[in-house]
Amino acid sequence: MPASLSVNLNKVALLRNSRGRDVPRLIDAVDLALASGAHGITLHPRLDQRHVRLTDLPIVTDHLRQHHRGVELNLECEDDPELIDRVVALRPDQCTLVPVEPGEITSDHGWRLPEQADRLRPVLERLRAEGIRTSCFADCEPTAVARFAELGVDRVELYTGPYAWAWGTPRQEHELQRVIATARAATAAGLGLNAGHDLDRHNLEGLRPLEALAEVSIGHALISRALEIGLPAGVRELLDALGWPRP
Repeated sequence: MPASLSVNLNKVALLRNSRGRDVPRLIDAVDLALASGAHGITLHPRLDQRHVRLTDLPIVTDHLRQHHRGVELNLECEDDPELIDRVVALRPDQCTLVPVEPGEITSDHGWRLPEQADRLRPVLERLRAEGIRTSCFADCEPTAVARFAELGVDRVELYTGPYAWAWGTPRQEHELQRVIATARAATAAGLGLNAGHDLDRHNLEGLRPLEALAEVSIGHALISRALEIGLPAGVRELLDALGWPRP
């Protein structure tokens, strides 16, 4: 079965925030993405709330549970106690822990292990105790990814930025092989497999041979493409690229 598509709505929230009102509405984007065939929704709240606001989280969560039962909600966040408290209160299907550096424009690296293992361990234990599936952002480093299994993480989300940027360049094959080798090492260690960052309808082609890939999270490329062709058509392009049959 092809990987599931989880639509990240942060850039919809960014557009809304630029006007200070509630247009476009996140729940309208949720409905449109799911009606177009997406399998899940991803939100990545940050403490500066420049994208999704903390007040958005219960609104989207309640909307999914009332109108889209069975649709997975993935909350991405750093390991800040306030954010983890909110995740636990909302009980999403999955929490993806992402390292955040002050002043960064976007997430641009995975967790460093074993250096950050003691930092992650209590957070992961708390999430697991609440029945929330855990995932950690991981660089595509085949020799290092198995360390996440030692923390009891359910899945890793491969950070695909370098791979995506290399697509169509002489480094494409090199970066693709790094992704493939890391995916194999993760699977061999018993880890589930997600992927995300700058994936689009073109570079998804290279990931299709990864049979263990469970989910891709795509936001920026989708919303950028939707400005040209609309959100439903943009979602359909991604589903086509993943290998999902037309209804």
